[in-house]
Amino acid sequence: MDLVDELVDLALREDLGPTGDVTSEAALPLGARFSGRFVAREPLVVSGLAVAARVFARLDPGVALRAAVAEGSALEKGGVLAEIEGDARAVLAGERTALNFLQRLSGVATLTRRFVERLEGTGCRLLDSRKTTPGHRLLEKAAVRAGGGHNHRMGLFDGILLKDNHLAAAGGLGPALLAARSRGGALLRIEVEVDTLAQLDEALALGVEIVLLDNFEPAALREAVARRNARSPRTLLEASGGVGLETVGEIARTGVDFASAGVLTHGARSVDIGLDAG
Repeated sequence: MDLVDELVDLALREDLGPTGDVTSEAALPLGARFSGRFVAREPLVVSGLAVAARVFARLDPGVALRAAVAEGSALEKGGVLAEIEGDARAVLAGERTALNFLQRLSGVATLTRRFVERLEGTGCRLLDSRKTTPGHRLLEKAAVRAGGGHNHRMGLFDGILLKDNHLAAAGGLGPALLAARSRGGALLRIEVEVDTLAQLDEALALGVEIVLLDNFEPAALREAVARRNARSPRTLLEASGGVGLETVGEIARTGVDFASAGVLTHGARSVDIGLDAG
């Protein structure tokens, strides 16, 4: 069983409890059938169809959920995400859990798409962060991709990012970078977080692969790009901190390679999707 199935099972146990869907079992005869459509109640970008299908498969493998559009599709109000048909008790028992996943993940994809639209023509790529809902990281990062964004690190295991506390504990950027290169840098990309231009200069002199510019104002970002271009052109620059819909366009136009926004996952609202019979 993978992490998504574990999450689906947890969500179903949370909703069904020890006795199941007592309403459907009381009101519907055995063998009753249900067919319906998942419909957008507002403009949105679709994500989460696969996990919604897993919800119903865990309840009854005979329930058929057929996607009407691909992940990442943009729908207007009234657009159909998917059609469903199967045992009525199973469909209605899984309805809310499936909708919770669809609404949340489509909300992340929708917000991500709005950010990506602000970056058009800049060459800057949008990154997410590890600021995800506990247990939902695989799904939320997939939703970022559906919205047109890119994943930063999936977790602490697949990339080295030396942040301020690492540098403090290691005795500075130089010792931290040397240790990281000797212990894991041959296999993993190394990124260093800095919050001043002086720290950037040190990172550039050491040939750091990627530098995260933490909470730099646009003027400082432009200066950072100029210094990178002059001293270490292969070093990539990522802007982080204060990256929102109102600021991401200006940040991208400074010439940085990436802009990372935790708000894509921790700040996205669930969009409105309904299941209509018929």
